[in-house]
Amino acid sequence: MICLIAFCILFVQPVVSNADVAGLEPCRESKSFAKRLNNSVSKLEVRLSKYEPSTPPFLALQKQIDKTKMRFEKYGKAGLLCGSDGLPHLVTDGRWNHAGEFVFPGLLFIYITGWIGWVGRGYLQAVSNTKKPIEKEIIIDVPLALKFSASGFTWPLAAWQEFTSGKLLVDNEDITVSPR
Repeated sequence: MICLIAFCILFVQPVVSNADVAGLEPCRESKSFAKRLNNSVSKLEVRLSKYEPSTPPFLALQKQIDKTKMRFEKYGKAGLLCGSDGLPHLVTDGRWNHAGEFVFPGLLFIYITGWIGWVGRGYLQAVSNTKKPIEKEIIIDVPLALKFSASGFTWPLAAWQEFTSGKLLVDNEDITVSPR
């Protein structure tokens, strides 16, 4: 056993990997990425060969082939990193050169979820003043909900305004706590 370990340490060379991130390589240089492109396009071309040129299915498949090539080209130009599977991997380790892969989509996700939450909060506050608030929570008043949805895009400003005016948060005494 010791001889096997000594042999491995002395004679087995480590696999050289990309020093950027976990053995990932730029997609434009990845052989498996190019193979994935070729496989996708060839499958579409096989389907394309079953149709006459200038027929609607032929044109749709040709358009899909062009979109597939364009998508792979964009991935290559964007500087994304691909794994051995030929698929682009998102790098979320905090480096600014990979910020476009996660930070901006993450901020967009936070904005959209905040919008949904703010609209729901406004709707619930509005229906709580009606005669049957529980019914309005179960059966949604669509015109009222659409009114809140249309104005919800400014939720960060509205939330900041309510926070600075003291309307967003309530005192601890106003929060009900169940006895334990």
